[in-house]
Amino acid sequence: MNNTESALSKITKDRDRTNLLKKHEQNLIAFLVQHIPLWINSDMLTAIGLAGSFVTATSFILAKYIHPGILLFGILGFALNWFGDSLDGRLAYYRNKPRKWYGFSLDFTVDWLTNILIGLGYIVYVGGEWELLGFGFVVLYGWAMMTALLRYKIVDKYTIDSGILGPTEVRVIISLFLVIEIIWRGSIVYCGIIACIVLFTVNIMDSLKLLKIADSRDKEEKRAKNPE
Repeated sequence: MNNTESALSKITKDRDRTNLLKKHEQNLIAFLVQHIPLWINSDMLTAIGLAGSFVTATSFILAKYIHPGILLFGILGFALNWFGDSLDGRLAYYRNKPRKWYGFSLDFTVDWLTNILIGLGYIVYVGGEWELLGFGFVVLYGWAMMTALLRYKIVDKYTIDSGILGPTEVRVIISLFLVIEIIWRGSIVYCGIIACIVLFTVNIMDSLKLLKIADSRDKEEKRAKNPE
């Protein structure tokens, strides 16, 4: 087993990923964790991820009042966010220094802050009645996070993906929206509508699946208590 394969086995053992970019993403993470300087720890990577969210939110605000081209910095922000958010926990597992519950709590909190920051940036950028789309995105993505947390409680397996869509795919899609907005001003409103519709549909489907799983677990526990 080479170094990359060894790293890959360490960083994937506690995660069940189903997202479209899973293979390429995990290989890249396995490569990166081997080359991160020893003085950089998981908390620093989490801070980098959060800083990326601030960059994206700020790019929305500056694009509103200065020039739309500044939205390109939002893509840089998403890249930083991916780097920090994807590698913080994986680095800890690679170095055999995992803090499962501390990392889970910190990661979940920072993800929620990221969601709020990007939503607020979008609200400032579009303004007017369309700012409700930013509010809707925050609520719907928060719903997705809540579903992931409930799933973890019920099946004792933490997964951050919804089918082929995961946080990485969401970052890529929103980055594409930013590029389209620079080319065609105002298109981000329609992209926001599409994003909210897709998120709402996915949330409904995931919630129904979760309720089915929860019902099955209730029945199993009832049979275990009353075998007759």
